[in-house]
Amino acid sequence: MAKFGEQKVVEIEGTEYTLQHPGVREAVKLRDRAKDVNGQMNEEKYYGALMEHVVVQPKVNWAYWDEHDGFNDLMVEAATFLNA
Repeated sequence: MAKFGEQKVVEIEGTEYTLQHPGVREAVKLRDRAKDVNGQMNEEKYYGALMEHVVVQPKVNWAYWDEHDGFNDLMVEAATFLNA
């Protein structure tokens, strides 16, 4: 598993994104906070947390994706990096 502060650069649709691991405990907390009362993953919360805590350069948010392509690809990369 990736460790606190470890980084990875991925290229999506011609843009390089830097992913940074928040640490094992924070990764678990991030997933827990993204679950609903039934324990099901809430994608909006999960992807928002990935954008806030894992994708560090360039900073992205929901509005960013209205102007750029590659959202799904980057979220897959970020989730895989977080859980690898």
